[in-house]
Amino acid sequence: MQRLAPALQQDDVSLELISLIKTILAATKEISFRVGQGHLGGLLGSTLDENIQGEIQKKLDVVANELFKDIILESGFVKAISSEEEDTSVAGNENGKFLVSFDPLDGSSNIDVNSLIGTIFSIHKAPKDMSADDPDMFKQAGHKQICAGYVLYGPSTMLAMTTGKGTHFYVLDRTYGGYLLVERNVQITKDTQEFSINMSNQRFWQSEMKNYVNDLLLGKNGVRNKDYNMRWLGAMVGDVHRVLCRGGIFAYPSDSRDVNKPNKLRLMYEANPMAFLIEQAGGLCVTREGRIMDIEPIDIHQRVEVILGSINEVKACLKYYD
Repeated sequence: MQRLAPALQQDDVSLELISLIKTILAATKEISFRVGQGHLGGLLGSTLDENIQGEIQKKLDVVANELFKDIILESGFVKAISSEEEDTSVAGNENGKFLVSFDPLDGSSNIDVNSLIGTIFSIHKAPKDMSADDPDMFKQAGHKQICAGYVLYGPSTMLAMTTGKGTHFYVLDRTYGGYLLVERNVQITKDTQEFSINMSNQRFWQSEMKNYVNDLLLGKNGVRNKDYNMRWLGAMVGDVHRVLCRGGIFAYPSDSRDVNKPNKLRLMYEANPMAFLIEQAGGLCVTREGRIMDIEPIDIHQRVEVILGSINEVKACLKYYD
């Protein structure tokens, strides 16, 4: 099996970017250890604090965010970082060439039940003409990403990553201490009979999504003429990983629960990096209005609806919005 750096060099990735990626993955190895300690590390349960998203922080959320932030900023490679857990961006090296956005621990509700969680990250080039403490640097469309990935803390610690030359899988080899390439150029099946959506929100969806899912549930007796299975893990990293492995469609549509927050997923920390991975694997990642990676951000904590996965199924879903 090929080690990380040679695999990245095969995709013509610069040495500076490889160094940054290795730094990011060093943080994920430490987070993986903390996750594995569970009860033993005293990191289960919630704090008394809310993050900028208005969500109660888990103890492991805080630890993962501090680890990620400190390790990346100390590297000197980045001009600034932005995190789902931070109020605004955090300045780094004024001469740093990169920007890193991340969700340090996706799927926090799964922590206390020992279920799937993960880390999502995205890398952009840093503008030279802007100050390191200016959060507007991060207002770049997803198609300008130069690297994106996630690390899934499951039975094995697994990395899915792209630098624009396909989506590849790596596994953390604990005997060697690094990530090894296990699958190059992952491809998502064009058709599927599996969907992933939080059905508990069904009554709040727009009519188009309700109609689409209702037709899936009718199976062979409906207009789709085939039976579908539903899967939902409560962590985007886990649901997207399943789509990459065996196809499917994942959706977190707009809903009417809170008129001020019709969307759940964050553009920079979740939607854009996942869109990059999905598109590089031959899938689609959209909102009802178009491609997610074409959205011009207006805020670093901007939220969007997400529909992603097998290309033919995503297109079938979008027809309900025509």
